Amino acid sequence: MSRLEQVLILDPSSDLRFRGPFTDVVTANLKLKNPSDRRVCFKVKTTAPRRYCVRPNSGVIDPGSTVTVSVMLQPFEYDPNEKSKHKFMVQSILVPAGASDLEALWKDARPDDLMDSKLRCVFEMPSDNEKTIETEAAVNVSSGARATDDTEMKKLMEECKRLQTELGRLLDENHQLKDEGLRMRKVNQLDSSVSRSSAVMQSKEPSSRSLPSLLVVIAAIFIGFFLGKFVL
Repeated sequence: MSRLEQVLILDPSSDLRFRGPFTDVVTANLKLKNPSDRRVCFKVKTTAPRRYCVRPNSGVIDPGSTVTVSVMLQPFEYDPNEKSKHKFMVQSILVPAGASDLEALWKDARPDDLMDSKLRCVFEMPSDNEKTIETEAAVNVSSGARATDDTEMKKLMEECKRLQTELGRLLDENHQLKDEGLRMRKVNQLDSSVSRSSAVMQSKEPSSRSLPSLLVVIAAIFIGFFLGKFVL
C-alpha cells in the first residue's frame, strides 16, 4: 500500500534558502498550512541538527490554520565551493477524534499513516551590487537616524533653555515675595508697638482724670469738718 500524500501545504515547498553573510544567525521561515477538516500533528527533522535551531519543531495544526516554523542557521565559515547537503523533512499525521496523547500517537503510528515532505537547504551570498545597495540603505538609515537625533537634540536644548528661563523667573518671584514678607512683618511690628503705646496711654488717662475728683472730695470733707466746728 502506498503512503499517504502530504496533507499540509508547505511554503516554500522544496527549498529552504538562507541568505548570507553567515557570521550571524540566519533565519528562514517555513509556513505549514492545514487545508483539511482534521487536526494534523507535525514534526520537523533535519540531517544536521547541530547546525540548526527549529522553533517550533513539532505541534498540532487545527483545520484551516497555518503555523510558521522558524529555522535558524547557526553562524559558520561559508565556502562558496562547498555545496550544502543539509536537508529537512516535515512529517505529519492525522489526529484521530478524541486523541490527546500525541507522543503515543507518533509511537503507535503505522508507516502507512505517516506523510512527509522533504526540503533541501540552499545557501546564498549577496552579489556585489546587492551589497552596495544594502550598504547605501544602511547608510541612509543611519543618516536618517542621525538627523532624527539632531532634531531631538535641538528640541531638548530649547526645552532646557525654556526651563532655565522659567526657573529664573520663579526665583525672582520668590525673592520678591520674601522682601514683601519682611516689609509686611516690619509694618505689623510697628503697628503692634503703636497699639501697645496707645493702650498704655489710655490706661494712664483715667488715673490722671480721677486725681482732681479725689482732691475735690477730700477738700469737701475738710470744709465740711471746719464748718461743722464753727457752727457748733
